Amino acid sequence: MSIFYFIIGIILFIGLVVLHELGHAIVARRNRVEVEEFGIGFPPRAWARKLRNGTLFTLNWLPLGGFVRLKGEHDAADGPGTYGGASLWVKTKILLAGVVVNWLTAVVIFTILALVGMPQVLKDQFIVPGDTQTTNQQLFAGQVVKNSPAERAGIQSGDKITALNGQTVTSAKQLTDFTQAHAGQTVTVTIQHDKQQRNVQIALNHQRSDQGYAGIAPGEQNSRRSTWSAPIVGAGLTVQFTYETFKGLGTIIGDLAQQRYKEAGQNVAGPVGIFSILKSSSEIGFAPVLFLIGIISLTLAVMNVLPIPALDGGRLFVTLLFRALRKPLTKEREEAIQTAGFLVLMVLVLVITFVDVGRLTGK
Repeated sequence: MSIFYFIIGIILFIGLVVLHELGHAIVARRNRVEVEEFGIGFPPRAWARKLRNGTLFTLNWLPLGGFVRLKGEHDAADGPGTYGGASLWVKTKILLAGVVVNWLTAVVIFTILALVGMPQVLKDQFIVPGDTQTTNQQLFAGQVVKNSPAERAGIQSGDKITALNGQTVTSAKQLTDFTQAHAGQTVTVTIQHDKQQRNVQIALNHQRSDQGYAGIAPGEQNSRRSTWSAPIVGAGLTVQFTYETFKGLGTIIGDLAQQRYKEAGQNVAGPVGIFSILKSSSEIGFAPVLFLIGIISLTLAVMNVLPIPALDGGRLFVTLLFRALRKPLTKEREEAIQTAGFLVLMVLVLVITFVDVGRLTGK
């Protein structure tokens, strides 16, 4: 079942980018800017069809999201139906449409989760007290240390821990207190893996080390459910997580400014890291996968509003800057700026990917 959840998660992840680009396309068309091509995936092209509205709809071989190509995409372009010929207000709406769509997608996802069971990840996570109840509380192995007693016993990351020596457990503190009290002893841990429950024997370490006593970094999955207040919870959580995302970005920038590169690297994840987290989430259940997709959608919105060249916010920032300086933003100049920004982003992705791989391999 975890493989199924993982595949669904990947499809939803790709869908977030497609929705982002669809936001650009819809707002462009509503403001009489021609959409020449709307593609799912990236070239080489696998299939194409001309729609009634004149847009070329394409399916491409690289399933990494999607793209939209507008007529006269450069700010200096001119003529009816071109992006460049549109007013500054129209350009602003087109560029920020993807941000709004991703932010609203997060609201919808968190609303659904509030109805069926929202994982609690923040101590002060937003709720409506009069319409919230805890429906599920589970303990699982968030991470299993290599060559630890837990790994030798066959426990895997994502396994649910339901009992210790026959006693039901639901919190990380219970696990920590139990392993400390039974240090050096062989204990029975009841785990659930892919809905199959079994007992395993673990010979705990005599003394606490980097592995702890068992070699398990515990995680808790507490679910809260709402009814009539679900849309309020969905919107409130999106605002709260937006704040936390900007706060996290501030921490990363501060670490980089103080040359704490290791600390900064621990707080970011690239494609490899995202897929790794998605895989871990899929081993726990579908709710954590959907929650992660909501967080990714929100992160896409936040990143694309930042003044980073090659991203939506960067394009808008460059346009506004040249308007303020009263200098023409020529096609050549705009391409040079956006290309430089894109190359910097690619270098960052490669560096983050290297960090992700190092994290996964333990090097």
